[in-house]
Amino acid sequence: MKHSFLLLAGALGVLPLFSLRAGDGRTSATDSVQLRVDVDRSILPADATEKAVVKIGLDCPRPPRADRRPPVNLAIVIDRSGSMRGAKIAKAREAALEAVHRLAADDILSVVVFDNNVRTLVPAQRVGDGRRFEDAIGEIEAGGSTALYGGVTRGASEVRKHIEDERCINRVILLSDGLANVGPGSPEELGRLGASLVKEGISVTTIGLGLDFNEDLMTRLAQRSDGNTYFVESSADLPRIFAAELGDVLSVVARRVEIEIEFPDGVRPLRFIGREGTIEGRRAQLSLNQLYGGQEKFALVEVEVAPAESGSEREIARAKLSYEDALKQRNATLTARRSVQFSGSHAAVIGSANQRVQLDYAANSLAEAKDAAVALVDANRRDEAGAVLRSKAVELKMMSSTYHNTAVESLAAAAAPEAAKVEADGLSNGDRKTFRAEAAQTRNQQATGAGDR
Repeated sequence: MKHSFLLLAGALGVLPLFSLRAGDGRTSATDSVQLRVDVDRSILPADATEKAVVKIGLDCPRPPRADRRPPVNLAIVIDRSGSMRGAKIAKAREAALEAVHRLAADDILSVVVFDNNVRTLVPAQRVGDGRRFEDAIGEIEAGGSTALYGGVTRGASEVRKHIEDERCINRVILLSDGLANVGPGSPEELGRLGASLVKEGISVTTIGLGLDFNEDLMTRLAQRSDGNTYFVESSADLPRIFAAELGDVLSVVARRVEIEIEFPDGVRPLRFIGREGTIEGRRAQLSLNQLYGGQEKFALVEVEVAPAESGSEREIARAKLSYEDALKQRNATLTARRSVQFSGSHAAVIGSANQRVQLDYAANSLAEAKDAAVALVDANRRDEAGAVLRSKAVELKMMSSTYHNTAVESLAAAAAPEAAKVEADGLSNGDRKTFRAEAAQTRNQQATGAGDR
């Protein structure tokens, strides 16, 4: 039994959890963010090199009063190219009006449209009674090509007009149904733009409409700027999507978030799972732009743990969280740490598993597999793409069976037929967009999930 468990552990990067031990910066009920360090198992097998998954969890309680939220500095950037004619542009106008009505009079808003050219319909200003915005949005008509890069940069320029107000939550919402065929248009170029904007505290949320937009470009821009991403097949869903996005923007409780994780001797960090972070020696780092009330954000790090005797205990990770409290307008620092025990009892190891951490690992590793499958299908290697998904399905099935985790079992059950479909048919345009959107939403722990299509 122990031998088979170790094989599973090596294959999966294993998963467990245990009770919190806080460091000097113990979280309390008054903190806007709660910091936790969890592990996939609180007890690891003794006398063997083992892999484990460390989870740095950030829980964000909902603000006690909505009227105390920080002001929003928002630019809405709308594609009005020829392909947006008809119902699409009508629903885009309706969605933009939804945003105007959700904002407070003191919030800052700008509206930018683009086709061949980029035009600022309403420069950045207080919303007030909203009439100027309503009039301008009501006049938006479609026609022309798609200067997407220019639209985003213009929206960011409008946001910058008020970026010195450190109370503000800075966001660009981009809506497009087409390819970026005027100006820079590659995913790499848009990804670099997103990375530069997040350094200024500006996140870009992307909403891809229909089946003709470039999902690689849209997801890369959102991910690199720490924004949300949506795939909306029907324009009828646009008002709902805007409402969901405004729900996030209006509930920001923390920003400029920095996570530092230190691993002691005997624990070697291998990689981040799902998110992009940096690892140097025994230190791992990750930055996030904003945290939302009522949501959890987290980072997963796969680690290798050196052998230890049965009955012994070892600290596995220590985390430091630094952020700006958006509600209290002050900087805050929290610390937390975690230790694990070691045992020769297979039952003790299995019984110590944290099924929530297992599920988070499973979902994020499956998202990585889907991204890999897309790349392989693009390279006309469908069999390999199917094999990647099938291998992940088998791995998750083994995990669910070993730890009796029904939520992981559900993920495994869904992945197996996807693997068969990819091998037989590849990915349709819609399937590819779904894969990209679902993977991006999972990696970003986007609360709205995959139900946005």
